[in-house]
Amino acid sequence: MESFVAFCVRHRFLVIFGVLLVGAFGVRAASLLPIDAVPDVTNVQVQVLTNSPSLGPVEVEQYVTVPVETVMSGLPNVEQVRSLSRFGLSAVTIVFEEGTDIYFARQLVAEKLSEARETIPEGYGAPEMGPISTGLGEITQFEVRGDPMCPEGGPDTEACYTPMELRSILDWYVAFQLRPIPGVVEVNPFGGELKTYEVQVDPARLNALGLGLREIFDALEANNANAGGGYIVRGGEQRVIRGEGLVSSLEDVRNVRVATRNDGTPIFIKDIANVAFAPVVRQGAVTRDGRGEAVTASVMMLMGANSGQVSEAVRARIDEIEPGLPEGVTIDVWYDRAELVDRTIRTVATNLIEGGVLVIVVLLLMLGNFRGGLLVAAVIPLSLLATFIAMRFFGVSGNLMSLGALDFGLIIDGAIVVIENVSRRLSETKAKGKQVKATVKKATVQVMRPVLFGTAIIMIVYIPILTLQGIEGKMFRPMSIAVLAALFAALILAITLVPAVSTWIFKGGLSEKEPFLARMARRAYRPLLGLALRFRFAVMMGAAALIGAGALLASTMGAEFIPQLDEGAIAMQAIRPPSVSLEESIRASTRIEQAIVEAFPDEIETIVSRTGRAEIATDPMGVEISDIYL
Repeated sequence: MESFVAFCVRHRFLVIFGVLLVGAFGVRAASLLPIDAVPDVTNVQVQVLTNSPSLGPVEVEQYVTVPVETVMSGLPNVEQVRSLSRFGLSAVTIVFEEGTDIYFARQLVAEKLSEARETIPEGYGAPEMGPISTGLGEITQFEVRGDPMCPEGGPDTEACYTPMELRSILDWYVAFQLRPIPGVVEVNPFGGELKTYEVQVDPARLNALGLGLREIFDALEANNANAGGGYIVRGGEQRVIRGEGLVSSLEDVRNVRVATRNDGTPIFIKDIANVAFAPVVRQGAVTRDGRGEAVTASVMMLMGANSGQVSEAVRARIDEIEPGLPEGVTIDVWYDRAELVDRTIRTVATNLIEGGVLVIVVLLLMLGNFRGGLLVAAVIPLSLLATFIAMRFFGVSGNLMSLGALDFGLIIDGAIVVIENVSRRLSETKAKGKQVKATVKKATVQVMRPVLFGTAIIMIVYIPILTLQGIEGKMFRPMSIAVLAALFAALILAITLVPAVSTWIFKGGLSEKEPFLARMARRAYRPLLGLALRFRFAVMMGAAALIGAGALLASTMGAEFIPQLDEGAIAMQAIRPPSVSLEESIRASTRIEQAIVEAFPDEIETIVSRTGRAEIATDPMGVEISDIYL
C-alpha cells in the first residue's frame, strides 16, 4: 500500500487524468441510466392468453387451460405455473427462476405453444404470448375523446362520435403511430366498441330456402379474398392481372352469393340476413367522470426500458398526433408515469444536492482549510459518477431506492481522515517544496489502515443485502449496489486522488489553525468531560436508561417495506355479484363516479373506472370487478 501511495504521489497528473477519464465515463453512464420511480419487482414470467369467446369457464379450463398447463410444466427453470379460466378467456402464467433471460424464457414457451395448439379443439382459440412487459409496464394511459359523444340512441348531430368510431380512430390512427416508439411493446385499447361486420341471419328465411349456416360461412370466406393472375404484355407494357374480391363495405357483404336455386335465381346474403356494423362481444369497458363510457388505451413499456425516456417520447408523439385527428377529437392523457418519475427524481436530486451542500459547508467550517475542504468536497461528485458506471454495469436503474440511499457524509469519511492528517503533518513539519510529497505520502500511509478498515466495516453491513432473493432482492439489491459502489469509489479516491492533489495544492506548505467552531466545541467539551469522569456510574446508568427507552420506543414503532411514495391518487375497487352483466356494471360505476365527483368537486381532477378486461387481458378481471382510479 505504501508503494501504491508513493506511485500516486509521484505520478499525480496520471492519477488526475485517470479520475477525469472515469468522470467522463460516469457522465455518459448517467445519460444512459434507466430512470424510474421505484425498482421493478416483477419476477420473470411469460403469460399465455387464449381468447375463446364461445366457451364458458368450465370448457375453457377443460379444453384450453389444462392442455397449455400440461405442456408448460416440463419446461426448464420453471418455478411455478398458475392459471385462471374465465368466460371466454384462459390466462396461464409461467414463472421462471430469477435471473432467467426473458427472451430465452419466451423462446421455450413459444416452442411448447405449437404442441399445445395441436391438443386444443379447432375453433376453441389459439394460445398467444402476452407482451414483453412487467407489472409496472403501463406507463401512459389516455382517452380518445369526441366532443361531443353521441348519445346511446344514436347521433343527434353530424359532429358527434360514437364509441365505435372513436375506437376505430384509436386502433387505426393513434395506436398505429405509438407502437413504433422505441421502448413501447404494445398499445392496449380498453373501452369503446371494436368494429365488426355482423351478419344477422334470419332462421325462418334460412329454413325456407333449405340452407344451413355452414353454407353462409363458406360463401363469406370464398368471397372475401384477392387473387393474382400473373401478367400480360400489351403494347410493350407488362400489366399485372389481379382478381379483387376483398369485402370493403356492408353492401359488398350483402351481395355475396350463397347459393343458386334450381331455376337459376341466385340467393344473396341480403335475402336471408341483415348486415350491419356491430361491436365484438365485450368483456370490459371504461367509464370516466360520471359521463358514461370512454375509449381509452394503455401504452405498455418493454421490459427493461427507460420509463422516463419512453414516457417523454410517448407524450411528444401524442402532441404530434393530436393536430391530425378529425375535428372535435382529442387525446386526454390521464396517467403519465413521467410525472411520477420527475417528482421522484426531483426528490432524490434535492436530497442529494442539499446533503452535498450541507456536507461541504460543515467541511469548510470544521476543517478550517478552504483548499482541503474543496478537495474533499470534490470526492462527492466523482464518487457519484463512478456509482453511475457501476449501476449501468449491473443493470440498476436510478430510483428512490438506489440513488436515495446515498449518504455523502458516510461516503467521504475516508477522504476527511486523509486530508485532516495531511494538513496536521504539513503544519507540524512546516514542509515546503519537495518535502511536501514525502510528508503527504507518510501522512496518507499513517491513516491507511483505519481508512481501509473503517470503510470495509461499513461495506460489510451492505453485503448481506446482495444475497436477498425474490421481491426483497429486487427491491433492496439496487440500494446495496449503489452504496457499495459509492463507498468503494470514495475509498479509492481517498488513497489516490486526495494525496496526489494534496501535493499540488499544498506545495507551498501549510500553517494550520484550529477552526473557531472546533475551539468553541473544545471549551464546551472540557468541563463536560470532567463531570463525566467524576460521575462515571451515573453516566453509565444514564446511557443504559437511554438504550432501554430507545428499545421500548422501537418496539412500538410501525414498519414500512419501502419508503412512502404518494402519487396524489387513490385506487379503489367495486366488487359486485359474479352474475352481474357488463351493462349493469357500467351503470353502477357511472353512479359511483357521479357520487364521488358531487361529494368532492374541488379535490377530484378525474375519476376513471376500468371494468372487466381489455382485449389483451394482461389483467384478467371479470365484469363484476371495477378498478377505480381517483
